[in-house]
Amino acid sequence: MHPNPIFHSQDHAKDIAFVRDRGFGTLMMNGDPVPLAAHVPILLSEDGRAVLIHLVRSNPIARALTAPAPARITVMGPDGYVSPDWYGVADQVPTWNYVAVQITGVLELLPQDDMREILDIQSAHYETRLAPKTPWTTDKMTPDVLDRMMRMIVPCRMQVGDIAATWKLGQNKDAAVRTSAAAQVAGGMGAELAALSALMTDPPAL
Repeated sequence: MHPNPIFHSQDHAKDIAFVRDRGFGTLMMNGDPVPLAAHVPILLSEDGRAVLIHLVRSNPIARALTAPAPARITVMGPDGYVSPDWYGVADQVPTWNYVAVQITGVLELLPQDDMREILDIQSAHYETRLAPKTPWTTDKMTPDVLDRMMRMIVPCRMQVGDIAATWKLGQNKDAAVRTSAAAQVAGGMGAELAALSALMTDPPAL
């Protein structure tokens, strides 16, 4: 997380909603000689206490998870470069604004028999957001094909111990200076710049 507490979120309801909306993050666990990382779909519970994940069986994290272990998930939101020229005032420096949430807890493998239920729960959450499309369900698959796919992935759950979030949106600047930069960010470099510009223009309460 950014060291300046002015960017730190205390409103974890907002952070939970952000993670549930994104649905994708980077799972990390200690490894030897370097940390292990996997980019995975995730489903954080509404109360923020647990995350459901599934991994390909051959994933290094799945192989290393012989017992419950500390892990972290990072979820990134909009991000973008901010040029000093965009503030309209002197003596500014370049920076990068962004939204990021870190979820820390204990990761464990679930029984393989839970895989179908986990996949159904995850896909139902994602498919609901595609309405009015008729939701996809595992019932649409040929049973033997589904069984074969189920053997290739493993279910996991993280029991959440901590949620920390950075919403770095220029809150340390005067409103006029910040909104001046926000108007330029949308045409700059980064990811989801229109969303970042909107957040900079009207930062959420932290």
